[in-house]
Amino acid sequence: MNTDNTPGGRIQWSRLLKKLSPYTIQKGLRYFKHYGPKEFWIRLHERFEPEEVPYGPWYEAYVPTEETLEKQRKRKFTHAPLISVVVPAFKTPRLFLCQMLDSLLAQTYTNWELCIANGSPEDAEMAEVLKAYAAKDKRIRFQNLKENLGIAENTNAAFSMAEGEFVGLLDHDDLLAPNALYEIALALEHEPEADVVYTDEDKVTTDLSEHFQPHLKPDFNLDLLRSNNYICHFFVVRRSIVEKTGGFRREFDGAQDYDFIFRCVEEARKVAHVPEILYHWRTHKASTADNPASKMYAFDAGKRAIEAHLKRTGIKGTVNHTQDLGFYRVKYPVQGQPLVSVIIPNKDEKDSLKACLDSIRENAVYDNYEIIIVENNSVSEEIFRYYKELSKDSRIRLLRWKKAFNYSAINNFGAKHANGEYLLFLNNDVTVITPEWMREMLGVCQRPEVGAVGVKLIYPDNTIQHAGCVVGMGGIAGHMFVDMPANRTGYLHKASLLQDMSAVTAACMMMKKAVFEQVGGFTEELAVAFNDVDLCLKVNRAGYLVVYDPYAQLYHAESKTRGAEDDKGKVRRFQTEIEYMRCHWLDILKKGDPYYNKNLSLTKWNYSLKPLPGMGKKKPAAENAASGGKNAGSIGHNP
Repeated sequence: MNTDNTPGGRIQWSRLLKKLSPYTIQKGLRYFKHYGPKEFWIRLHERFEPEEVPYGPWYEAYVPTEETLEKQRKRKFTHAPLISVVVPAFKTPRLFLCQMLDSLLAQTYTNWELCIANGSPEDAEMAEVLKAYAAKDKRIRFQNLKENLGIAENTNAAFSMAEGEFVGLLDHDDLLAPNALYEIALALEHEPEADVVYTDEDKVTTDLSEHFQPHLKPDFNLDLLRSNNYICHFFVVRRSIVEKTGGFRREFDGAQDYDFIFRCVEEARKVAHVPEILYHWRTHKASTADNPASKMYAFDAGKRAIEAHLKRTGIKGTVNHTQDLGFYRVKYPVQGQPLVSVIIPNKDEKDSLKACLDSIRENAVYDNYEIIIVENNSVSEEIFRYYKELSKDSRIRLLRWKKAFNYSAINNFGAKHANGEYLLFLNNDVTVITPEWMREMLGVCQRPEVGAVGVKLIYPDNTIQHAGCVVGMGGIAGHMFVDMPANRTGYLHKASLLQDMSAVTAACMMMKKAVFEQVGGFTEELAVAFNDVDLCLKVNRAGYLVVYDPYAQLYHAESKTRGAEDDKGKVRRFQTEIEYMRCHWLDILKKGDPYYNKNLSLTKWNYSLKPLPGMGKKKPAAENAASGGKNAGSIGHNP
């Protein structure tokens, strides 16, 4: 994870040297060829920067104790569904196959069956292992296929064997944590309407000696799923949904699970997420987990999976690969030419306002907009001379707010006078970087399920000021990736992916005017702080998505109008606003931001792990073995 705020960053050379081998050097050369020298160097820094909380010791402290596992074995469920774990197997090495089977036998939840479709019946060693395990435990069943039908059809053959109420997907060389099915059953007991459940995951080396690259996921995130198959493993779905969707489709081989996941979540009443690392994805030379650049056909299939999903759901959009393979951009076209009302509060600050307005005019790819400047008690003569100059522009209207500064009230005042179908709240100290910014935001905001859209804001020194907000960060809410060099993509490229979040900053935020009015606009009790977070949470509560869009980018000098929070009155006001948020949004502050993960830090902006008690202490050998190895790994990035 990124931990260095300096543009150059630091490489932890000891970790890099530890990873060197003829294979990793060859892999590095492939990435160098794909990205080019500059982008390769950036990603090398991201992968091998020092970690604030190393994953190896964290995972050692994280895995459940034998006492915890024993309690799970004794738990009685009110409804204990049969879970069918389906495995398409093909020429699986004996050791990998045995370890996968043993991970099922170690489950603390007992009502499961394992359905293996063997696509290599001629493999005598595999046949011997499967027969031995099936004889040992009747929950293990296998079917020898006449021939290898490919990953999609082999999986469908395993699906056809399943008798459970729910079906889970497991690769033939991967592992489930011993509490995986228990946690799934527990989630289903708490959320009986859930038709889909997914968990967090990590990667493990071939010999199971090192766990690394934990993927700590948000709750269901539609826009993130359209950017990347973040759900991936462990995926469990109600069998009736499998039957309705028709299983895997061979025309999506390489991304057959991505296509399948889309079709399942489209049909699901509810999608549940278990924020626990319950799936261990084994990496080796033939694995896409370790060598994504080797299977371009898979990424093309992923692109087609997103396109098919958009078509089924009636959403217009074009899908493109990003430079990071396996991560995609969906571009939503603007429908019609709706009027956008740009609302800019201003007090004095002639130079900042001029730079802002000039950048809007110079980057007016979308030109059906009006600008409403809400004048708030300016005193300088030069700003009034500038206002007089602006009065010649028919697009610009000037409103006077004569009361004391109150960001919420000023913007509500501007919104009441807006003629546009869409409101674009904009600070006077931002300047446009990407010419398509307004069209980009509008295309996303027009989608019926979207209520608000925020952007990527960058400081003048080319570090990130805002890449979405997380509720609970720093106490109430905070921006992500602050001060990270803007050319970095962050943890699993999240700084650079379109995704849903609980909140975005109103320094540049577009909303449907109808939604703004529906939720009552900005809360005027929040005069300065957290008003945008509160508004976004109201938008979420009303059933709309709040989307972070990194493809619209602006520079932001930040808070020039307001001044420092340094006198007693301002400090008292800030404490009052904190108390308002705690009283009105206690539920999300207690439960945690659904678009974040409980295992991540609320004091660091970069998706660092939250430290655990007992880190660094050795566990008994039996517990260590149950967790799948030495666990001496470390967090990294998908380059």
